[in-house]
Amino acid sequence: MKIRNTKGIIFLALITLMAFAMVGCANNVDQSAEKEVRLLYVQWACASAETHVMAEILENKMGYKVELMDVAAAAMYEGLANGEADAIFTAWLPLTHGDYMDKVGDKVEDLGPSMEGAKIGLVVPKYVTIDSIEDLNAQKDKFKGQIIGIDSGAGIMKASNQALTEYGLDYEVVEGSEGTMIMSLKEAIDREEWVVVTGWTPHWKFARWDLKYLDDPKKVYGEAETINTIVRLGLKQDHPDAYELFDNFAWSPEDLGAAMALAEDLGDPKLAAQKWVEQNPELVNSWLPEQYK
Repeated sequence: MKIRNTKGIIFLALITLMAFAMVGCANNVDQSAEKEVRLLYVQWACASAETHVMAEILENKMGYKVELMDVAAAAMYEGLANGEADAIFTAWLPLTHGDYMDKVGDKVEDLGPSMEGAKIGLVVPKYVTIDSIEDLNAQKDKFKGQIIGIDSGAGIMKASNQALTEYGLDYEVVEGSEGTMIMSLKEAIDREEWVVVTGWTPHWKFARWDLKYLDDPKKVYGEAETINTIVRLGLKQDHPDAYELFDNFAWSPEDLGAAMALAEDLGDPKLAAQKWVEQNPELVNSWLPEQYK
């Protein structure tokens, strides 16, 4: 009898423990389901690399479900201001994206720079024999009267159109995408022709080809900039661990350049982000909230 009773008690105890375990698992699933973030970016090499690295950490280090959306530059800021998305990692400040930040005002939170030493301007191959934007008009025919740009909403495009006025340039700023700009640059270099494009650093193209910035004595393109992380209001309360990750996020131009180069070489931004995270555990660990280290 005692043996039977003992077995019965043990059986009931096991059933009870299993029930608690199942409840615990259900709670974990519910909590995981609630851990969702939406990240916005533009199809620029730097923005894609930054965003995919953050998504990789959120998903595989912190258990988040991440939705990535590539949008126009203005839509990144509007999405945060409207609370439709949670974060962006590619705010070039104070000049390039200054107008966008002015429009959203206090509807978003600026977590500060994730990288310092960024730069924008007009870029030419090093074999081009001029060194200043002021010299462009004298060589208009060699450049076919065109500055090859990217998407119209980019801050660098506004600065380039301003440069036409400030320097009195008889040129057209050609709209396109980062991809079409790179293609035009590559084709010109392959033929050793003169070409001028909108450019920025860090970017993998400076490792691929010998390039230089044209001097900008009027400072139309500003001085060195920072790349900042911007989040929606309320993110700290809703997802404090994601907020902490974003707030801790800081790397060098060399780090970002390596992430972009991986993405370019592999042709897969998600796989490139995985490899970059694997190759940089110490830096990634410095960004993670304590409970995930």
